[in-house]
Amino acid sequence: MKAIPIFLLAGLLMTASCKKYLDVVPAEYTTDKEVFNNINLTEQALARLYNALPNDLGSNISAYTDETYHHWFDNSGAIDAYKFNLGSWSNTDNPQDNWSGKYQDIRRANIFISRIDNVPVPLNRGDYYAIWKPRYKAEARFLRAQFYFELFKRYGAVPIMTNSEDIDPRDIEKTLVYRNSVDEVVNFIVAECTAISTELPLSHDNAQIGRITKGAALALKARTLLYAASPLFNGNSLYSGIKNSDGKSLFGGTYDKEKWKKAADAAKEVIDLGVYALYSPFPTNPVQNYAAQFYTRDYSETILPRIIGNGTGFDGDHLPNGQPFRGNGKLTPLVELVNAYEMNNGYPINEPGSGYEATGTWSGQLWDGLKFQEVSNISNWYKNRDPRLYASIMFQYSVWRLDAAKRPARYAYWGSTGAQGDGWVAGKAGTSPWGYNIRKFLSPEYDRNSNTGTGRRNFPIFRLAEIYLGYAEAMNEYLDQPDNRVYEYLNLVRQRVNMPGLPLLATDNTKIGMRKRIQNERRVELAFEGHRFWDVRRWMIAKTVDNGAVNVMNARPSTEELTATGLNITTEAAGVAVFYKPVVIQTRVFTDKHYLMPVPQNEIDKDPNLVQNYGW
Repeated sequence: MKAIPIFLLAGLLMTASCKKYLDVVPAEYTTDKEVFNNINLTEQALARLYNALPNDLGSNISAYTDETYHHWFDNSGAIDAYKFNLGSWSNTDNPQDNWSGKYQDIRRANIFISRIDNVPVPLNRGDYYAIWKPRYKAEARFLRAQFYFELFKRYGAVPIMTNSEDIDPRDIEKTLVYRNSVDEVVNFIVAECTAISTELPLSHDNAQIGRITKGAALALKARTLLYAASPLFNGNSLYSGIKNSDGKSLFGGTYDKEKWKKAADAAKEVIDLGVYALYSPFPTNPVQNYAAQFYTRDYSETILPRIIGNGTGFDGDHLPNGQPFRGNGKLTPLVELVNAYEMNNGYPINEPGSGYEATGTWSGQLWDGLKFQEVSNISNWYKNRDPRLYASIMFQYSVWRLDAAKRPARYAYWGSTGAQGDGWVAGKAGTSPWGYNIRKFLSPEYDRNSNTGTGRRNFPIFRLAEIYLGYAEAMNEYLDQPDNRVYEYLNLVRQRVNMPGLPLLATDNTKIGMRKRIQNERRVELAFEGHRFWDVRRWMIAKTVDNGAVNVMNARPSTEELTATGLNITTEAAGVAVFYKPVVIQTRVFTDKHYLMPVPQNEIDKDPNLVQNYGW
């Protein structure tokens, strides 16, 4: 008999309510004693922990970065993004704060870990649970480690709590905790992942897909060590003065090159498992070869998927607004992201010899999600670019499900209010007013125009391409000069979409030059997967890329601009004539204190042992 699929259990618990702060049981049961006296209820408690895994599909976090702009101006998600981007958030109002929630999850995990061994099982299923109970415990330890990673990447040094016993709130001393150092937090996560990796299987059968595997444990270890080796946590003098009241330093201020080697070795552990491969079923179509993994349930490259049921919510939120698409275009990719995609010869667009043209148009073929279609009047901005651009972003006159839409996307201003295009509808939020839409993760199986089909996708919490790029990054930082250990896995990611291998430029042979290449490769390969927000912080480049003006297309031109074209200002031709120009949509604020989030003030009020992060 097979165990109940964990994603089905998680779904059952989606609507379960909590009666109290540390409640770990479904609402219809009175005590956790009942839960841990019934193996079926215990499995449901584990499913609840699974439900706390990250899911950035359709989240707003890309709008907190130089990836997108959130223009649903009357939506709470947009308001939070504006607040974050303008630097107006604080230690009492942080849209990305998860301190309390994660410690609740950790508490539930601690209780599960301490009690699973003693949960009684039916006598006729003793052999079955002799295998599964140790796995359940290992899975819960992984989930707890993942919860700590979520805290670590936000706050750095955090208290490590593994005790499952109830604490009398009247015993004040026992309710107070100190922050553990960054090294202690990292070592805890790594030790947990290392220990449980020997207890977890390499893979699961179809009924169990979505459960933690050995690869997932090692991937979390690799990601944690990569973050720990990065400038934010490795030799950062900004935080060297932060200490507990007993004098314990929480952030080491001394650079340790060997941390990069540990990160590289951890990534190589995942690679050497030999059970994952880059998703590549369409080698003759590099656009589809990349795009399809994000709207199918891929389990070849995906190391740990967040299982998501069939649905069309993501599509409805992100498709263009126009009549054939009937979407709401929640997030507008920024010009800065579009410009990050290289030419298909491997040259950045601003590199001499790239062949990039800022004027003129071309005609040819573009992939519409189902097949190649003849297109025309495409700006040279989008000619001969990295195939991942075409798979990830919709732009003026690009095509999506042309059999259903019957026409390309039109973002340029058109009509007396611009309302005839797929952009701005005067006075209405939830449209696509600034020239681009997200295409990645959209499912070509779904035709919103006729409301047929559905999306069948998961969210990749870990996938092999990230591990390859992490290995390349760590080796580049460890070596004095990049060699094939850096280029090999970076180039495997590029080869999947027929991009030329590196090195190509003279600077690619230098640590600094290759660092820029790797950072850009992560930017385009992992776009809209929730990585960019954390990457620019751990690299400590956010003060450059998230501080200042960000740009969209000129899809809301002035009457003067349209008149100057000499064309009828209500025509599509006039709108297109002034469209290809970056315009500032927002001037963002990022200062040194924003690299780490503040410990919430209400937590410090409750526990004065918790010292605050730099600048807060």
